[in-house]
Amino acid sequence: MPAFAIMMLKGDRITSQNSRDCEHEETWEMNITNVKVTSLDEAWWQCIKEVLLNGYEYTITRGSFVGEKRKELDLIVCQIEHPNIRPLVPNVPDGVPPPTSIEYVQKEYLTYLMASIKQPDEQYTYGEYVEPQFNAICEMYKSGFNTNQATITVGDVNSAELEDPPCLKLIDTRVRYGKLHYIVYFRSWDLWGGFPSNLAGIQLMKEMMAKEIGVDDGEIIAISKGLHLYEHHWELGKIVIKEK
Repeated sequence: MPAFAIMMLKGDRITSQNSRDCEHEETWEMNITNVKVTSLDEAWWQCIKEVLLNGYEYTITRGSFVGEKRKELDLIVCQIEHPNIRPLVPNVPDGVPPPTSIEYVQKEYLTYLMASIKQPDEQYTYGEYVEPQFNAICEMYKSGFNTNQATITVGDVNSAELEDPPCLKLIDTRVRYGKLHYIVYFRSWDLWGGFPSNLAGIQLMKEMMAKEIGVDDGEIIAISKGLHLYEHHWELGKIVIKEK
């Protein structure tokens, strides 16, 4: 058998992945969802549509709402071309409770996202990781834009041991074509309870950085292998996409 063949032992049989003569077995591949939209509002309802139509349904065994079902995309890449379009929070149909408000984002969430302030009952805040790196990146860009080092990471070596580790893990930044772009990654992402506030806050943060370093505001590209809707939000999600 050629050295490059990949061998797998299955019971009493040895099979080669390179062999065309091996017994056919059904395989499943990760489904990558690509969404390209104009605004944060459009991103929200388009993602709701994708999750409800194509999400993998399962019962949660660890994390928030253990025992409840959720629908989740295998992996999504959501490119938002003009995330600065107002309003930054979703417009919802009549009868649907809004998932967030701009007042909440500006007065509470932005502090949690950007400031190194932690309450006694909090295991962590995004801000305790973000604030020092935000300032360092602003200084980095003032000496030149052609770098791949301007990345904000969230969490540390102990994060995996937390009962509820940070969902936001990475804010990568790029100055290109005269604009500041953010590429963000969430390990798990509640499409109703997290997504709208998260992206509105991150957009405001990006606008602050762009102003500080003297460039225009650019895109957000959001990536997650855990974008989901809990079962208790499925019916509300259906109303949203029906009205849109």
